[in-house]
Amino acid sequence: QVQLVESGGGLVQPGGSLRLSCAASGFTFSTYAMNWYRQAPEKKRELVASIGSFSVSTSYAASVKGRFAISRDDAKNTVYLQMNSLNPEDTAVYFCNALSRAPARQYWGQGTQVTVAS
Repeated sequence: QVQLVESGGGLVQPGGSLRLSCAASGFTFSTYAMNWYRQAPEKKRELVASIGSFSVSTSYAASVKGRFAISRDDAKNTVYLQMNSLNPEDTAVYFCNALSRAPARQYWGQGTQVTVAS
């Protein structure tokens, strides 16, 4: 049974930091690219950060580059998103995503709420 369980969300003041975690099980974690998406109210889900299998590469949305950092620990089957210098525009539900292209498979977590407000 595949599971992606996010944690670490919450309420933080502008300028603050949060670290999201996503614990994976039920598939060969190290062979999947891992992504963090977010969805704000009444907005489309957007890709925030990606990390390739075996941490080969990372990429970020322009809106978070320089503030967010994605990493993974294949020994713990966990992907992280360190979020610094948070602002109210970062408020959203953050989702963990696992992606394999061969074979084509994709899994989603249930999401964790991040609210940035004073």
